[in-house]
Amino acid sequence: MNSTASTQSIAIYGHVSAHPLAVAEAFNAHVLDTVDPESTCAIFVVNPSTGIDQASIDLWQAIDEFQTPRIVVVTHLENQEADFDDAITLANRVFDHMATPYLVLHDDIGVPCALISMATLQITDYTTDPPMERACDPEHETLVQEFRDEYLELTSAMGEGAFAAGVLFPAIPLWIQKGIGVDIVHHFLNQIKR
Repeated sequence: MNSTASTQSIAIYGHVSAHPLAVAEAFNAHVLDTVDPESTCAIFVVNPSTGIDQASIDLWQAIDEFQTPRIVVVTHLENQEADFDDAITLANRVFDHMATPYLVLHDDIGVPCALISMATLQITDYTTDPPMERACDPEHETLVQEFRDEYLELTSAMGEGAFAAGVLFPAIPLWIQKGIGVDIVHHFLNQIKR
């Protein structure tokens, strides 16, 4: 359990199909269906197969008024009907422009197994315990270059502290059982000082 996250008031929002309760348990947070102006962070949970419900869209817009830091986590990465990219495309349309600090890498049979950082091009391999970091291969660098350029441009334009100020919205792939993305969500939560 992350001690910084446990001292915060984190609100979890999302349709039941995205399993917001499991996300709440992982981050010592509370699932809510109304805006809590005292929350230090709001995490919106999205299942790419079922999309984003109107209640979540309405809550996102209502939270805008408070400039509460927000993270979008995309669950159900193991389902191959829809993926992280599909969820981001939808979130960009109905929430706000998402920052994608990490992209999902898949193993030979198509199961998510690692994340690649857009900032550093480091790969975090979650098939080992603890996860192992390594430099990316040249083909990975080529594959993610366009996404990396967009991410670096966005974070440069927004400046240091944009997430904590509630103006930069990271979207994180999350598979709690495999540990994928859990460390990254904690990293963002640790940036909030309230």
